[in-house]
Amino acid sequence: MTGRVLIDLFTTLDGVAQAPGGPEEDTSGGFRFGGWQAPLMDDAVGQSVMAGMQSLDALLLGRRTYDIFAAYWPHHTDGIDGEIGRLFNAVPKYVASRGTPALDWEGSSLLGPDVAAGIAQLRARHESIHVIGSVDFVQTLLAEALFDQLTLWMYPIVLGGGKKVFPDGAAPARLRLLEPPIAGSAGAVTLRYAPDGVPTTGDMTAG
Repeated sequence: MTGRVLIDLFTTLDGVAQAPGGPEEDTSGGFRFGGWQAPLMDDAVGQSVMAGMQSLDALLLGRRTYDIFAAYWPHHTDGIDGEIGRLFNAVPKYVASRGTPALDWEGSSLLGPDVAAGIAQLRARHESIHVIGSVDFVQTLLAEALFDQLTLWMYPIVLGGGKKVFPDGAAPARLRLLEPPIAGSAGAVTLRYAPDGVPTTGDMTAG
């Protein structure tokens, strides 16, 4: 079995993926737009998110996202969030961190210092490994092409600053669109990509 690493991110039109969920989620760099996604809820995005969860059998998270999830999901196993809460509580959770965090959420463990080797081990254990949020960690996965699918839910908002999916100086890469974009009622667009190698000199000079 060779599992797949699937990255799931909410992003703005200008590529910002920092703190979509709440004002205190990630204020680093003086970011003051935390929770930007909340007023822009889109039924099509919700359906897409839930569909993607059906095969999830492991979570791979950066330290900040792990701390947020660990404080929230163990206490939300009923009601509107219950389905996701029960799933997240049940599956193994792997945390990418340079430190030694307290991993109190049941089923949690550190990925290990060698990200590539750690992900290879996860691929051997699981079929569908989802990386949710965790934009700092995602930038490492994208730079080293350690992923199989990148899903972006792109919202019609521009923030002008914040952590981006592909920051300035990101490693050159080609991505292949896996399916036609899907637009929701609130204007959010679902985009799914797979890595497609590194641009050649011709790619960069064309046009």
